[in-house]
Amino acid sequence: MNNGKPNWWSRPSSTPEAARIPTPPPSGDGDGDFPLPAPQPPTTPPARAPEPAGADSRAAGPTGTGPQATGHAGAGPQAAGPTGADLQAAEPAGAGARAVEAAGTGPQGPEPVAAGSPDAAPSVVLTKGEPRDPAPEGVPHVQDHVPAPAPQAQAQPLHAPDEYRTPPYGEPGPWAPAPPVQRPPAPVPPHQPGPVPPHPQGPAPWVQYDPWGVGGPALPPPPAKRSRKGLAVAGALVFALITGVIGGGIGAYVERNGGLTTVELPQSDAKDTGRAPESVAGIAASALPGVVTLHVRGGGSSGTGTGFVLDTKGHILTNNHVVDGARSSADISVTFSSGETARAKLVGKDTGYDLAVVQVTGVSGLKPLPLGNSDGVRVGDPVVAIGAPFDLSNTVTSGIISAKERPITAGGEKGDGSDISYVDALQTDAPINPGNSGGPLLDSKARVIGINSAIRAAGGSGGDGEGDGASQPGSIGLGFAIPINQGKRVAEELINTGKATHPVIGVSLDMQYSGDGARVGQKGKDGTASVTPGGPAAKAGLRPGDVITKVDGQRVHNGEELIVKIRAHRPGDRLELTLERDGKELTKTLTLGSSQGT
Repeated sequence: MNNGKPNWWSRPSSTPEAARIPTPPPSGDGDGDFPLPAPQPPTTPPARAPEPAGADSRAAGPTGTGPQATGHAGAGPQAAGPTGADLQAAEPAGAGARAVEAAGTGPQGPEPVAAGSPDAAPSVVLTKGEPRDPAPEGVPHVQDHVPAPAPQAQAQPLHAPDEYRTPPYGEPGPWAPAPPVQRPPAPVPPHQPGPVPPHPQGPAPWVQYDPWGVGGPALPPPPAKRSRKGLAVAGALVFALITGVIGGGIGAYVERNGGLTTVELPQSDAKDTGRAPESVAGIAASALPGVVTLHVRGGGSSGTGTGFVLDTKGHILTNNHVVDGARSSADISVTFSSGETARAKLVGKDTGYDLAVVQVTGVSGLKPLPLGNSDGVRVGDPVVAIGAPFDLSNTVTSGIISAKERPITAGGEKGDGSDISYVDALQTDAPINPGNSGGPLLDSKARVIGINSAIRAAGGSGGDGEGDGASQPGSIGLGFAIPINQGKRVAEELINTGKATHPVIGVSLDMQYSGDGARVGQKGKDGTASVTPGGPAAKAGLRPGDVITKVDGQRVHNGEELIVKIRAHRPGDRLELTLERDGKELTKTLTLGSSQGT
């Protein structure tokens, strides 16, 4: 150490250590290297010769402008040259400083050794191709032991000149190697899963060397290169996902729609092939123009029923309980199957038969329905019912005749019996619901054989299709129609006279009798005689207490059935009655009388 700075570029102090440095071969390629010969062991210096006046007694080594080592003679008081050897050092061209073998200006320098002395150490040879400058005045010239090489083309050094005369780093010579540069270790990035990137090929990047530094910022790690294999795998996965979604969508579409093309199902032509007249469709097509829907308001209530056209004068037959609430013609509205609507007036009605006739005017193109004969109906015959159940007009249902001469009663809401109707009905399983009341029951020829009037509700008694609709769940396959033979007679009377006549036998019945048959009461209404004097029954010999069991050979089980059987006939018809008196069976024949209906 000299003045606090290391002299790491000074000549080695021990000869054996310096002698081990091999002498590099001379380089003739002009690359700017400075091959130095290996130093020789020092020899005993000869006796010192007197120095010339004004000259230093020491040989000046390479000197610099600084206080430690100078490159110019006389620049510093402490410049020291190598001991026991002359050092010739040539600096690059333009530096203006050369190491020569000369006397120094310092008072303590060693005496120079004479040229050509056998003990003189080999001088350092400058291998650069430029000639040396002549020695300055007063400095003796020293002959080089190695002849100067032939002049060569001027070459530039690898490094820029150093004003401090720092020898080129990395160059072999009599200088100690520079201490290793200490740099902090580069940070280790966290381990990332995935493929290991390949080791980068090629030399490491050059960085500027700083001999004085103790460390510097770590070089940034080379950017990680994405593995092409990983990108290929990711692309394959994305492609597989997209194709899977597209394929699934196409498969779902094909499964639901049966293919990628529009589905067209086979279908027959829309030609009207026609229907047989006796089919349900044929019957409906023929009868619908003559069927109407009635809407009635009055008495704080409203109702819907059905009717059918009797003639071209606009007479329409329906049930009495359909129009019973009307007080005037303004309360009855008639709608035809074509949608045409007209007002109707009440022509006549009868409670006992539950029939009524209304009439419309100003309507053209009326189509009356033909009337059949209910006496010729047989059980099992097909029938068609048309009506407006629950105000659904032009509803067509079909079934068969399931029974005949079924005695039923309907009405009785008033409580005095004046509104009870007695019907010897046709029974059918064609669905009939509230709103069908008054509609036609047609045979296979589209002829009217009955007037739909009542249905049997589950768990209840017989009732009409409109008045009992609120308490009935609908059709259970038990519908009843007034035979058209009876309806025709009543309708004719209502149209002609506005009233209908009822056949009677002239007796008062005991309606509380629980035995089999209809028993003649002991007293009549209001205490009068139970057998009308001069009436049909009195003329036939009937007495109070007689039990009538048959009418024209048909069994009767109670008083209501007897009334139904009698009303199934016209006034003036002859009847044969079978009765029991005092345990004996008697037969009586009588002619039916008549009474005015209400």
